[in-house]
Amino acid sequence: MATYSSVDEANAAVAQKIIDAQPRLVDVVPAKTVIPALDERLLLHAGPPIAFEDMPGPVQGAAIGAALFEGWAQDEAAARRVCSEEVQFAPNNDFHAVGAMGGILTGSIPVFVVENTTQGNRAYTSMHEGEGKVLRFGVYDESVGDHLVWMRDVLGAGLSEALKLLPGGGLAVNPILAQAVTMGDDFHVRIMAASSLMFRELAPKLVRVGMPQEQIESVLEFLAGNVNFFLTLGMAAGKATLDAAATVNAGSVVTCMTRNGREFAIRVSGLGDRWFTGPEEELDTLYFPGFTDADACPDCGDSAIVEAYGFGGLVAVAAPAVQQLVGTGEGGFAEALATSEEQSEIVVADNPNMPIPNWDFKGVPVGIDIRKVVSTGIAPLITTAVMHKEAGIGMVGIGKVRASMPCFTSALEALAGA
Repeated sequence: MATYSSVDEANAAVAQKIIDAQPRLVDVVPAKTVIPALDERLLLHAGPPIAFEDMPGPVQGAAIGAALFEGWAQDEAAARRVCSEEVQFAPNNDFHAVGAMGGILTGSIPVFVVENTTQGNRAYTSMHEGEGKVLRFGVYDESVGDHLVWMRDVLGAGLSEALKLLPGGGLAVNPILAQAVTMGDDFHVRIMAASSLMFRELAPKLVRVGMPQEQIESVLEFLAGNVNFFLTLGMAAGKATLDAAATVNAGSVVTCMTRNGREFAIRVSGLGDRWFTGPEEELDTLYFPGFTDADACPDCGDSAIVEAYGFGGLVAVAAPAVQQLVGTGEGGFAEALATSEEQSEIVVADNPNMPIPNWDFKGVPVGIDIRKVVSTGIAPLITTAVMHKEAGIGMVGIGKVRASMPCFTSALEALAGA
């Protein structure tokens, strides 16, 4: 294990791991294929550890839906009992996985397999289901189960075969990130360019895998219509990259940010797998018509890995259209620029492989430093979808939220005492 003469030296090594990472989508398989523990009645969730009874309504709903999908129960009442009494729960992040919103993951749910080819480590995430009646929003009727079966047996199987036809046997993620950040994506709220670029790479291969005409039409229509499909792939790329960065085992760089609807949590490069938690801050939300603050669920999901990776709120300057939605002022370019300039004060470095043209080609920010967060009082800014507090209703708006400052102060105290 390498030793470092200072925290700054260790942080530079962590940042270099992030910059050097080469995440690649190599397969799509049922989760238990790559996470053997999911052969049992284990259910993974977003955020730090939380008991079923403490989960917000939509996350409980997603857990109930997953129990039904796995055949652990035949109706809602039985599934609720199974989740309360029989199922074991654990964070996705403990198994090199991440999940959007509730982030519920069980063995039969298909996952992207992303390999950081620089270091050889892998990360996993469920595929983006589309919008409307989907598991991540806590919907668990029969249509959700049918859609998950289609995603596993048709979409997942087709993508698995298509990836084998790409050069190197997989889809390189960095070129998509680098190009899409110049096209207005922040990869958390706006993922349209990246999803389109991903479709451009995969569609020609999908038509060659020998799927029946009806199936290939359904796959292409789903991918063409899902402008957010790249979201979870970007999350898994961030997870694979930051897991590699965490192997430095030193320094003060954030290697994970996540939330479970009750607590915000981080992990830090020099503090291993310890969780540092704090209360969630209030969402600043632009609501869809008919919804208000009274309807919103507290922020959920592992998708804050996007900001830990350097995107999302940190690259507001690259995605002024997002800032227009979530801005607190006039929502123009000036505010987007100010946001990224502020966020650049709390990072270790910039990624020269991903320049942002309208930021004078400055690279994507890399490595949130807990020392800088605490000394400046600037918390990472997270852009996010907002879902209804009740299971099954779904997305009610788009917003932004600050990371919980107590996470950073407690982590810095632990680092000082280490």
